[in-house]
Formats: sequence, structure tokens, C-alpha cells
Amino acid sequence: MAENRLPITRLSKFFSEDDYNLHIQMGMEYLHGDLNMKIVLYQVDRVITDTDDIYGEIGRDEIKFKPPIEINALVHVVLAENKSYKTGLLRYLEPGNMIVSVYTKTLEDLGVDIKFGDYIGYADSEKRIRYYNVINDGKVNADNKHHHFGYKPSYRTIICSPVQENEFKGI
Repeated sequence: MAENRLPITRLSKFFSEDDYNLHIQMGMEYLHGDLNMKIVLYQVDRVITDTDDIYGEIGRDEIKFKPPIEINALVHVVLAENKSYKTGLLRYLEPGNMIVSVYTKTLEDLGVDIKFGDYIGYADSEKRIRYYNVINDGKVNADNKHHHFGYKPSYRTIICSPVQENEFKGI
């Protein structure tokens, strides 16, 4: 492994790379072993997906996907919202967004990257898988929430919006 060009030494007296790796290993053991929450990532293959020559638009049935990948992640489904149309006479209940927290190391180990526009499947019961579209891929994670004890980022928070059943049904 190549030596770091810019080693992080601001916390080296109290927290080192070895400490960081130990914390990540323990967290991943808890997430993968005890919680065992899993999502299925359906990556859009942006190379072979056909786009319209004029506007660059893609038809719903023309999106091509890479093989699905199962990923251990912490999943939080936001409470559904009861909304109404302008007059208030007709009401509808929309499923809530899904917030996924995934270790950066998990993505690196699997060799995948979750991107804006990808789809994620999550089994919310034994009989149903709900599908979501990635609306925030969490790549900007240089904040205090994502930094592990102020050392460096350790995970990404991905926000997904539920899709209608006719938009995506899995592969």
C-alpha cells in the first residue's frame, strides 16, 4: 500500500489510523452480524442505456441495469405523510423516504458506488419489496456527522424516494 501523501495527524495523540480501523471493524461487525439489514442496489448502467439524441431523455422501459448487488446498510424509513390536493377534498398517503447509512469501506470492498438515479430495493415484509430511487447519493460527507471522532468520514447517508410500482419492479 502506498504511503499517504497527506497523513491525518491532528488527533494522533488520542486517535490513530489503527483506532479508526478498529472502530469501523466493530461497527461493521454489529451492522453485518447483529442487525443484518440489507438493501439491494440496482445500478443504472449509464454506458449501455439509450438516451434521446436531442434532449438526452430516457424512457422508463429503456433503462439498462447492472446485476443487482446486496449491501449491508442501516435503513430508516421515514413516516408516511398524509397529504391533500389543493381543495383538501381528496387525500392521499405517500410512503416516506428511506434514509440509508452505509460504511464507505463496505462500498469499497464490494467495488460499487451508489449514484443519483440508481434504484434500491428493501424488503419491508416477508411478502413485499419496496423500491426507491436515489435522490441524494451522500458523496459529500465531509461534515462532523459523518466524520468518525473528527478523524475522517466513515460512512455515507443516502436519501431515497419511493417509486410507484409501475416505475420499477426489480429485474
